[in-house]
Amino acid sequence: MAQVRAQLARFRPTIILVEAEPREQPQLDSLYALYQQGRLPLESLPTGRSERYQVGFALAKQLQLPSPKGVDYYAATSQSLLSTGTNIDAYTRELKQLQMTARPLKRLVQHDSLSLYNYLALVNQPEMIALVHRMQFNTPAQVMNGTFAAEGTNTVDLGTVDTQYIGAHFITLFYNRNLKIYSNILRAQQQSQAPRVLVLFGVAHVGVLQELLAANPAYEVVPATRYLKLSKPKLHYLQKQAGH
Repeated sequence: MAQVRAQLARFRPTIILVEAEPREQPQLDSLYALYQQGRLPLESLPTGRSERYQVGFALAKQLQLPSPKGVDYYAATSQSLLSTGTNIDAYTRELKQLQMTARPLKRLVQHDSLSLYNYLALVNQPEMIALVHRMQFNTPAQVMNGTFAAEGTNTVDLGTVDTQYIGAHFITLFYNRNLKIYSNILRAQQQSQAPRVLVLFGVAHVGVLQELLAANPAYEVVPATRYLKLSKPKLHYLQKQAGH
C-alpha cells in the first residue's frame, strides 16, 4: 500500500473523497483527528485495512490535508437481479466475461501472488473499466420483457418496474446511485474549493463517474493509470498471469 500512496501523492491532491456517506462525516472527522495525533492505530478498526483508511487517512495525514470527505450514497443492487428476458444471454455472457477476468486477479492478491499495487494498476486499465461499465450501463438495455429475480438484492425503489424494458430499468438502479455520488462529489469540491480532488471508489463506479465528470466543463478527469503505471512488458505479463 505504501507504493500506491507514494504514486498517488504525486497527483498532489488538496482534498480526498472516500466511500463513506456524508452523514458519516462526524465519525470520519473524529477518527481522523485521533489518527493525526497518533492515537488511532488503523489495525484497531474493524475495516482498518480498507482504502478509506490505508489510502484516504494515511495519504491525507502525509500531505497535511483535512479529513477525507464522505461522498458515497449507499444502495445495493446485485448483478444477478437481472435474470430473465429477451436477449438475456447477451448480459449473462458479458457478466461471465467480467467474472472470469476479475476473480483470478482477486485470488492472486488474496494469495500474495500479486501485489496490491499491481492489482490496482490492472483493474484501473481502460479495458477493465470499459468492460465493467458496458456490463452495467449498456448491455442490459438489450434485455426486454423479463422480470427481476426474487432472490436478487435491490434496495433502490424507483417505482413500478416496467417489465417490457426490464434491462433499461436495471441500468437505472445503478445509475441512480452513481448520480447521487456525483452530486456529493460536486458538493464536496464546491464547498472546499479544492483544485485537485482525489476520489477513491471501487472500479464499478469509475466508468460512470468519469463519464459524468468529463461532461462537466468545470472539471478535468485524470485517470488513476497516469500515476499507477505499469510498463508494457509487465502489463502483458500480469494480464497473461491473470488469465486474460
